[in-house]
Amino acid sequence: MSCFPCCKSDTKSTSTGAVSGKVSKGRRTFKSVAAAMSLKTGSSRHRQIDAEIRKFGAVKNDVKVFTYAQLVEATNNYSSDNLVGEGGFGNVYKGYIDSVGQPVAVKVLNREGAQGTREFFAEILMLSMVQHPNLVRLIGYCADDHHRILVYEFMANGSLENHLLDLEEGKEPLDWKIRMKIAEGAAKGLEYLHNSEDTPIIYRDFKSSNILLDDNFNPKLSDFGLAKIGPLEGQEQVTTRVMGTFGYCAPEYAATGKLSTKSDIYSFGVVFLEIISGRRVFDTTRATEEQNLIDWALPLFKDRTKFTLMADPLLKGQFPVKGLFQALAVAAMCLQEEPDTRPYMDDVVTALAHLAVHRVEEKDLAGDSIKCAGHVESFRATSSAGSERA
Repeated sequence: MSCFPCCKSDTKSTSTGAVSGKVSKGRRTFKSVAAAMSLKTGSSRHRQIDAEIRKFGAVKNDVKVFTYAQLVEATNNYSSDNLVGEGGFGNVYKGYIDSVGQPVAVKVLNREGAQGTREFFAEILMLSMVQHPNLVRLIGYCADDHHRILVYEFMANGSLENHLLDLEEGKEPLDWKIRMKIAEGAAKGLEYLHNSEDTPIIYRDFKSSNILLDDNFNPKLSDFGLAKIGPLEGQEQVTTRVMGTFGYCAPEYAATGKLSTKSDIYSFGVVFLEIISGRRVFDTTRATEEQNLIDWALPLFKDRTKFTLMADPLLKGQFPVKGLFQALAVAAMCLQEEPDTRPYMDDVVTALAHLAVHRVEEKDLAGDSIKCAGHVESFRATSSAGSERA
């Protein structure tokens, strides 16, 4: 699924997304910096990128500059045999660069695609400033002439979408434990961004296709072209042009362009519900009343005797029912209509840490789980306590 404005909006972009003086004396946004860098050429552009990264914050990654010829060699001239992914942004190829000493993923941006020059430079800036086990590592980039290419660490198991929503025939579905492990890791990645030491970072495009999996199914968030520096000190929201993927956008953001970290939390709730149910956020192959995942789920959230109906049939009943109830409680809280009633990401991570260690046991019966189905209320209490923090 490619990125596109998730609804029409008359909200105009503003510069309220600028970072604080602590990290940018000029109070410039990624958008303005990217626009300036896109006019540079050759080595001048590379020097500008390096300088701007240092203005915005501490450099955490040693991002390398590659020539186009190096990447042609690394991918065997972009051979179709090396193609591992396609999207609105362009194609992704597996490659190997001797100087790096490891397999890499080479993302070649389509000049007519959904992601443009500004998103390209924004991603370089962002991934130079962040480092976490649950964020994909940017190894380098190429900006020779008209080429816009990003080089990442290679993630052997592709995206969560591949294993959850686009499962090939004969391929084993993800079991409950791995699903919860992926959800917990992805939540930790968002928590890190929201609690950035300089200023909050709003990911803005959290979806299953942007969660990549390594050979042990450890998740890493990828594609930071739409990420945005969070509100200035004393502000709660950033007003910006509405961008994202249909179905994942928080309702207040889609309607008004007002963006906050709570917008990411809504998107997390959507993906978590996909993980639990195995359903796409929007699926035209289903009956009309079941095409929209959230519309399908909301009535079921109100009737706990139907909670087990929300589990992915591919799990074949192999899940801890109490764990399912708790997982649905977390999803329901993240999907609250009002942003202020959604939990903070660290509360979500705490809840998921328990879910990730639940075992499927014979004694974990649906009847017992229904008796103690106050998990929604208990999690509401946890998140309310967290909301008092600021």
